[in-house]
Amino acid sequence: MRLTYYGHSCIGVNTAGHDVLIDPFITGNALASKVDVSRIPATEILITHGHGDHVGDAEAIAKRTNATLVSNYEIAEWFAKKGVKNTLGMNLGGKAKVGPFTIKYTAAVHSSQLPDGSYGGNPGAFVVTGSEGSFHHAGDTALTADMQFLKGFNLRFACLPIGDHFTMGIDDAIEAARLMGVTKVVGIHYNTFPPIAIDTKLAMASFTKAGLELMLPEIGQTISI
Repeated sequence: MRLTYYGHSCIGVNTAGHDVLIDPFITGNALASKVDVSRIPATEILITHGHGDHVGDAEAIAKRTNATLVSNYEIAEWFAKKGVKNTLGMNLGGKAKVGPFTIKYTAAVHSSQLPDGSYGGNPGAFVVTGSEGSFHHAGDTALTADMQFLKGFNLRFACLPIGDHFTMGIDDAIEAARLMGVTKVVGIHYNTFPPIAIDTKLAMASFTKAGLELMLPEIGQTISI
């Protein structure tokens, strides 16, 4: 799998010949100013919850690429009313076949409201499973015991928030990785705004001490996992 980090919680994963894009928020992120949104590929767009820093560029990218937009039912309907043609609404605990993938919508402990104040449904997270294995994107969440149930997916890696304040911080993300049974973690939801600024060297050292690998690619960087 090839993972590209677009800043904040937005990642793109090239796997099974598709480009899975999750939580596209680029235009509103000053740290991602060098990323050309018009060139970001997507065959599937997954939205974990309705906050503006997770849905920001989803409409424009979905309309340009004709990607299938997957989220909870309320968010999928909200985008359908905006003219996004291919939407799939899910709810917590459900799974669906989307292209070459099985996508499971799993629990997250957070809040969800769309940018115009509309109800954003329940926040969630995703397990994406294809021919090259499974990976997890936790969205915005607190640490929860439910994460232990993800062990059964034999995840290749997990994208976990580490910025604290609104989500898990470093210590809780380490415990989340242990519960999930993953050793490779891609850090998300950090440094974008002052409340979630972290010491990245401390974060890396903390994960290493715990026997885990924390990957913090630069914005726009692509890595192989």
